[in-house]
Amino acid sequence: MEEKTIEQLQEELIQTQEQAGKNLAGWQRAQADYSNLVKEQDKKNSEMVAWANAMLLGEILPVYNHFKLALKHIPEEAKKESWLVGIEMIQKQFQDFLKKYAIEEIKTVGEKFDPNLHEALTHEAKEGYESEQIIEEIAPGYLLGDKVLMPAKVRVAK
Repeated sequence: MEEKTIEQLQEELIQTQEQAGKNLAGWQRAQADYSNLVKEQDKKNSEMVAWANAMLLGEILPVYNHFKLALKHIPEEAKKESWLVGIEMIQKQFQDFLKKYAIEEIKTVGEKFDPNLHEALTHEAKEGYESEQIIEEIAPGYLLGDKVLMPAKVRVAK
């Protein structure tokens, strides 16, 4: 067997150290890529859950709107009846549910019309209102954070 000189051994050591450095750098990049992938997947999962919740809430909100509309049409003489207390408790539960999931009603009457938040059903001249100011809310709209679940249906001044 041939004896290696100190110079050859030093050169092999340098090459081995360089290769070890490259391997370490590659491993570190792979670890960073994996960490980024996990974060990205967690973000996508969160967005998917939020989207699924928004879809479900989009189905529930029209029911709540009809419920609120029905409560507006209760005759005055019936408002003192005991059964109405139960109905009002159901409305409170609906409101608590919406609050729990950070769902807010979109502000309408008196606000400036915003096509991102409101759906104008009519534009009409109305004394006492500026152009593009909301006159009346026909149906409420809802926000989940900054995402519109359902635009508010409104009448707007010309």
